Amino acid sequence: MVLAADRRLVGLLLLTAVSPTVEAVVLVTSGFVAARGLAPQTAAVWPYDTYHDLRWLYVYHDSWPSFLFWLSLLVVARGLFHTVLVMLAWPGEVPRPPVRWLLRRNLGLAALVAIFVAPWALISVAASVVALSWVLLASLMPVFLLAPFLERAAVVAPWWRGLPSMSMVGWSLLNFVVLTLAGALCWSLPGWWSVLVAATAGVINGLLWNRTIRSALIDPSTRWSRVPATPVAALLALAVPLLIPPVADAVPGKNLRAEAVVLDDPLPSHVRRAVIVLAGYGSSYGGEQPPDERVERFSYRGLGPDGTPLPYLPRDTTISVADSVRLLDEQVRRLHRRTGRPVALIGESEGAMVARTYLQQGAHPAVDTLAMFSPLINAGRAYYPPPHEDRGWGVVTGWQLRFVFGAMRLIGGPSTGPDEPFIRSLVDNAPFYRNQLMCPVPGIRMVAFIPTTTAAEAPPGEYSRIPVFEIPGVHGGLLDRDLVQSRLVTFLSGEPIQQQREEYPFLQRLGAAWQAPPLAIAANPAWSEFRQPDPAFTGKVCQPTD
Repeated sequence: MVLAADRRLVGLLLLTAVSPTVEAVVLVTSGFVAARGLAPQTAAVWPYDTYHDLRWLYVYHDSWPSFLFWLSLLVVARGLFHTVLVMLAWPGEVPRPPVRWLLRRNLGLAALVAIFVAPWALISVAASVVALSWVLLASLMPVFLLAPFLERAAVVAPWWRGLPSMSMVGWSLLNFVVLTLAGALCWSLPGWWSVLVAATAGVINGLLWNRTIRSALIDPSTRWSRVPATPVAALLALAVPLLIPPVADAVPGKNLRAEAVVLDDPLPSHVRRAVIVLAGYGSSYGGEQPPDERVERFSYRGLGPDGTPLPYLPRDTTISVADSVRLLDEQVRRLHRRTGRPVALIGESEGAMVARTYLQQGAHPAVDTLAMFSPLINAGRAYYPPPHEDRGWGVVTGWQLRFVFGAMRLIGGPSTGPDEPFIRSLVDNAPFYRNQLMCPVPGIRMVAFIPTTTAAEAPPGEYSRIPVFEIPGVHGGLLDRDLVQSRLVTFLSGEPIQQQREEYPFLQRLGAAWQAPPLAIAANPAWSEFRQPDPAFTGKVCQPTD
């Protein structure tokens, strides 16, 4: 019996090592460096393997029939694969049910887990469009919280009742840690070394399958055994995307926004530039005049008859980048005529994207300086067609995002949507934002103030060829106003500034496993006119165009 158990364990470890190895080989041979961190998840314990599958599917399908076909195939394949894994991991001292029972259970659970995980895989793809860390966190936290409840479902009959045991919670936590570290190593090590890491992670996945199944059978929880804990946990998980934005707003420094650094106090007299401050998405402006006549607030509604920026509401920030660029150009010209000074642009989040696009499209000669706060680095890594098109990469993703955001609005969630003109600008012009956003522009002094959370917003790798000032903080917020104000004034005065923090590349790599795979630029006909090199394959930005 011991020999048979050993043979089963060896078979289990070999089986769980194969699929990560195969995916890693495909990614290395194709040069798809941005997705290498996902390979260890192909044989992970539920629900992380399904989370892996659905993120690939939501990015790489081009019609409803192809989506439904591949979804059905993935569900069946997972059900069969898990049946074999459960049989190999089943402890010898516990009677095993018939194979037919295990097959029915795992095929049914494969479909059920896909339903549980699909919303969060979908939001993960949305995070790759807007490059916001809180959206990525909103996609990952529910999967992390549901994992201990779902991992026991393959072998325990009343799996939906009662709380998971502490050992199940511990193995689930270890599973998450292993996948995170393996993803970081896959990205950090060169070439074929990542295949070895993926294979090793597959073996560890096999050991985790073994211990998880054993824990579920031998150490079942008796706490709240009559309570439908799993459905309750699933319902609570639905609230996570609604809770994370207010929690992020409560982070110290969140309200110390970039525009306040310039708008609240007059600039020193030695700063010779006039300044336009472009606030971010969802901002508002009541028409208040800054204390320094050299400084203006950019208005997403344009200028009044007297040339002053018009007040605007948060909904006005949803206009397309092209419309914002047109309004910015008008405001730059008026400010330069009024002051006779060179013009510096300070943009935060959406404002940074507008200002950088303005430079790319040919800014007024008076503009010679750009400071970006919390730019959306590597935005537009996924695609979905406009509503009037019924084919194209991510077509089902687009319609499901419309449904999800519509449902969230009904229960008091954000009023945003995937087809707002600003979001559509990121999707349609993604090659530029992925490859050129953080590149130098001749004749323009540039710097980007990057908060710590940006490290988790895009796959690892080179992300900038302009000076960056990495600072502790969250997107759109500053933890050290005095430091940022001092450095920004120094930069506006004409002196260079730069600061790189040691933890930033480390945090980038830790997030590698949980990014959605980027859509290859060359694969999307909608991006064919751009002909931009793809950082997902080169691992670098600012590469020369063809």
